Formats: sequence, C-alpha cells, structure tokens
Amino acid sequence: MNIELAKIFKHKAINTWGLLLVFAVPMCIFNYLAMTDTNISSPEGVSHMISYSVRWAVPFIYLVVAASSVKVLFPGVFSSWWMRNRKYIGLVFAIGMAWQAAFIFILSTFYRDYYFSEVYYFRDEVEGSVGYIFLVAMVITSFQFGRKRVNQAQWKLIQKGGIYFLWAYPFSVYWWNLFYYPYVESYSTAELHDYIFYWAGFLAFLLRIAAWGKTRNKALKKSNQLESPSGLELCLGVGLILLGLIASATGNYWFDSVSSLASFPAWSAEMALWLPFWPLEPFMPLMLIAAGVGVATKGRSLRGAEVAKI
Repeated sequence: MNIELAKIFKHKAINTWGLLLVFAVPMCIFNYLAMTDTNISSPEGVSHMISYSVRWAVPFIYLVVAASSVKVLFPGVFSSWWMRNRKYIGLVFAIGMAWQAAFIFILSTFYRDYYFSEVYYFRDEVEGSVGYIFLVAMVITSFQFGRKRVNQAQWKLIQKGGIYFLWAYPFSVYWWNLFYYPYVESYSTAELHDYIFYWAGFLAFLLRIAAWGKTRNKALKKSNQLESPSGLELCLGVGLILLGLIASATGNYWFDSVSSLASFPAWSAEMALWLPFWPLEPFMPLMLIAAGVGVATKGRSLRGAEVAKI
C-alpha cells in the first residue's frame, strides 16, 4: 500500500510545476469569472474583487506554513510530498496575491478618492507593502538566479521572515473580523470564510508549535545531561496551553482589557499607529501556547553536568 501511495505522490502531474498548474489554473479561472460578473467600473466592484481574490491565495500560505511541521509530526509519504512541493505551493500563493495586487493598483490609481476615503489606513498600508516586498523577495530567491545573490543567513531571513509575516497578515485580519468588528460596528458581522480562514491559520501555526515541542522533547529524552521538567513545570506548561486554547476562541471577551493594558504606555500607543500588528492581540493565544510548550519541554541541568544544547 505504501509503495502504491509513493508512486502516486511521485507522479509529475501533482509535483513541482504540474502541481502549480493544478492549483493555479482553477484559481485564475474563478477570479476571471468573478471579475466578469462584477462591475469593476465602480470602486465598490474593484474593492470586492480585492477581498475575493485574496481568499483564493490565503489557504496556500497556510499550507506553506504547516508543511515542515507536518513532516515532523506525521512523517510519511504524504507529508514528504507536501514538504517537497512547498516551494510550488508558495508560488501558487504568489499568483493569487498578484491578482489582488492588480485590483489594488486599479483602485488606488483610477479611484483615488474612494481609495483614500474608504480603504486607506496607514498601518494597513505598511503591513500590505511589507508583505508584498517579502513576497517578491521570496519568489526571486526561490530560484537559483536569485538565491546566489544572497548568503545563507540572508536567504533564511527572507524566506522564514516572509513566511511568518505573510501568515500573520491574513490571520490577524480574520481575527479582527471575528472578535472585534462584530462587537464595535453594528453593520459588521462575521461570515463563514472568516471562521474558516481564522481557524485554518491558527491550526497552521499550532502545528509549528507542536513540531517545535516534539523536537525539544526528543532532544531532552536523548540527552543524559538534562532531567525532565518537574511536576510543577509540567502543570504550568499545560495550564498555559489550555489558557491559550481558550483565549483563541474568546477574543471578544478579553480584547478590550488586554489591548488597553498593552497600549497603556505612551510609547506603545504611538507604535500601534504605525507598527504592523502591534500590540499583537491576535497572536497572544498562540504566544501563550508556545510559552506553555516551552515550559513543559524545558530540561534542567543535572548537578555537576554541563547543559546540553537543544
């Protein structure tokens, strides 16, 4: 059975450029059909296409984020195929974002008054611009002609930093759509895609945390210079993980108090006006979970022994 699966997942139609075509062609067709069915001679129609086109792109950045984690957590034919094609899945995401970029250009160029009165917000502009800069740099350095122009450290910064930033942008948008706007804007209600993309993004990063925890735990078990966390540390770690999971579904209950506390210092309130994602409310549940995993998998050096590196 595994041999048959291995043959299937090595078929050229679902690998590398073949896989890109499998995903990218339907995406482009649906975007084109939606465009022909939308009045893009109006700014409202173009704005709708900006939101619509990005929904085709978002799942692919989540798949990129989760690829290496799935390989660690669930080694096998499928996860190996997923990891092997991560680059091409990322290129599908880039194609989806190219559609959105085209509609943003149309709106900001031909409907400037509408764009600056209804759409433009400085911090959103910074987040979007940084995201596209990362995306272009990631695409260029995904190929040999671009990669050879940067060193290994620069390449890792571009690729890993870009993955995190490009995941964070849509994930935070859908967090706000679920836990903030419906409670402060009477006309705003969360839609099904908001729930799907928020929880999909949450799961993608949760898998990364779980893979990190598994790697730390494996290293701890192999080391003869570290002892396992104490019962108190395990309880604290599990408690933080549970708190983070609860917080991930209850943002509307804790947002006001946590946001007020985080923005209380004058410097923090100022940073919130221009720094992307600050003060990080959408990511706080995941930060709690990561802290819990870190505590629960943290070894302590044995008496008289040198601490092993993890």
